[in-house]
Amino acid sequence: MKNLYNALIVDDERLARQDLKDLLKDCDNIRIIGEADSVDTAQKAIEELNPDVIFLDIQMPGESGFELLEKMRVTARIIFVTAYDEYAIRAFEINALDYLLKPVSPERLKRALERLELQESAETLINKKLLNDDHLFLLFNNQFQFILVKTIISITAAGDYSELHLTNGHNGLVQKSMKEWDDRLPENFCRIHRSNIINLEYIDRLEEWFNYSYQVYLKGIKEPFVMSRRFAIKLKEKLK
Repeated sequence: MKNLYNALIVDDERLARQDLKDLLKDCDNIRIIGEADSVDTAQKAIEELNPDVIFLDIQMPGESGFELLEKMRVTARIIFVTAYDEYAIRAFEINALDYLLKPVSPERLKRALERLELQESAETLINKKLLNDDHLFLLFNNQFQFILVKTIISITAAGDYSELHLTNGHNGLVQKSMKEWDDRLPENFCRIHRSNIINLEYIDRLEEWFNYSYQVYLKGIKEPFVMSRRFAIKLKEKLK
């Protein structure tokens, strides 16, 4: 059964609001609870109605949709609906769920609402162990993507970030600490160094190195990872 989301439409053009309402009539998981035609009226509506999702125009007289989000703390999911494509990168930098270009097609709107459902499902797992078939909604290579857990080959520490290596050959930084990964990943993932976590499903071979350490070769990654003796004991326990 789908979740039901209360939606607010923010657009200074009445016809644009009506067009979107007409498209949303066929979406059984969206209930439109209000409209706004400016940043000021949107701010009041958000405070009074507490919507789950906001369909937000960017360019409006006086102040923009971005300025609305700067003025107040908004917990609703944001789906930008705009005639301009040049703001897409900034939209995703502020954690927008999606970015729709006018005129919005029914197919594109459907995809945005499917993403809403997927993100909701992903967020319910925040304090739970992940499964290999779970999706994570992450800012990856400067755009938000859903990443299937079992497609992660390895994770490498990178300051406040971590770098993912995926089975499709893509690498990218995400804003998650190694501890977060350690706490939530399934049992087939193992810490082999304070800076590296690997997916045991992709181990190609282990080779002894100096000082009782090992080099770990993973399928799909050319360079080996170094595993200390301490973590080698932990790995052997996992592989029993």
